[in-house]
Amino acid sequence: MKRSALLFLFLVLTGLVAGPLFAQTADSDRARAILRKIDDLWRSTSSVARLKMVVKTEHYTRTLVLDSWTKGKEKSLVRIVSPLKEAGTVSLKNGNTMYTYLPKTDRVIRLTSGMMMGSWMGSHFTNDDLVKESRLADDYYPEITYEGVLDGRKIIRLALLPKPDAPVVWGRIVTTVRAGDYLPLVSLYYNEDMVLARTLTFSDIREMGGRKLPVVLRMVPADKPGEYTELTYEAIRFGVPLRDSRFSLLQLRRR
Repeated sequence: MKRSALLFLFLVLTGLVAGPLFAQTADSDRARAILRKIDDLWRSTSSVARLKMVVKTEHYTRTLVLDSWTKGKEKSLVRIVSPLKEAGTVSLKNGNTMYTYLPKTDRVIRLTSGMMMGSWMGSHFTNDDLVKESRLADDYYPEITYEGVLDGRKIIRLALLPKPDAPVVWGRIVTTVRAGDYLPLVSLYYNEDMVLARTLTFSDIREMGGRKLPVVLRMVPADKPGEYTELTYEAIRFGVPLRDSRFSLLQLRRR
């Protein structure tokens, strides 16, 4: 049994998680609604986006420009536009399968489930983060742990514990959202030993693509607080007609 499953069972048996966490309550329904809002915030029936990624480490700072397409919950494609030496590199998710295309070697690599939590292009985001393989609403049990005023604004804080068979590595996630519109402000990710592993902050909330959302996402690893990866949405459109063929292996080599 996975450690996350054992941890969840221990918490239930010791009463640290309310017995049947599975029980339907108004709070649990609202908590799941918040997770669905976060899951679908940057996607819709379909989306097309242009993003900038800045990776800051101890040894270097690099900037990538990305184009992204999504369709429904199952299809995602991210293509590097610049810099030139990495342009054409593509990450594709179709259903439960993810591929990476490397133009320098003209190779297509199928990623295993164990590779989903690996770094995407040397950034502090994972492959899973970029293509959103896992979904909070599907893989975690949420509980509202605080609702009130913090730093002058009304917030809701949720604690998320992984479902026993969920294909995730985080032992716990703590997410804070704005109370009025459920827009995320910060998420803390803990490993299976309940040690903080990384912090994701959301900022610059404004209207883009016809909806209000945070356009800047910054990931900071807990063991290297001087490093970060910042992802900025420069443009996004929702409800764009996209063919399923865009998310096929045949499309990986095409500009």
